Amino acid sequence: MGKGMRAGKKPGGPGKGAGQGDAAQARQLRQMQDMQRRMEEIQAEIDGKEVETTAGGGAVKARISGKKELVALEISPDAMDPEDTEMLQDLIVVAVNEGLRQIDEISKSEMDKLSGGLSIPGLM
Repeated sequence: MGKGMRAGKKPGGPGKGAGQGDAAQARQLRQMQDMQRRMEEIQAEIDGKEVETTAGGGAVKARISGKKELVALEISPDAMDPEDTEMLQDLIVVAVNEGLRQIDEISKSEMDKLSGGLSIPGLM
């Protein structure tokens, strides 16, 4: 036996019945499972959302899903200047990035509601 260990001794110390520890662990496990189930429900809700953003006064519209996928892109004919493709590219990047930022904000807000604002690794 290791140093300081005696035969017949169980961890947990005096006053700690085996049933109390087991019940507390079971309660904690249920709470963690409930939180995980709720996180999955929230993520499914977020995945079903879409945001629409614009750039250049509406010259470019991007629709982004909660899964962070570009689902639609509209470009106004007025924005299609063959002499200035760089501007159009910039407008597309701005619209898409803003949509992604908004989805991140929605996700963070919803997960903060679940965690009570605590920073839980892996939640976001």
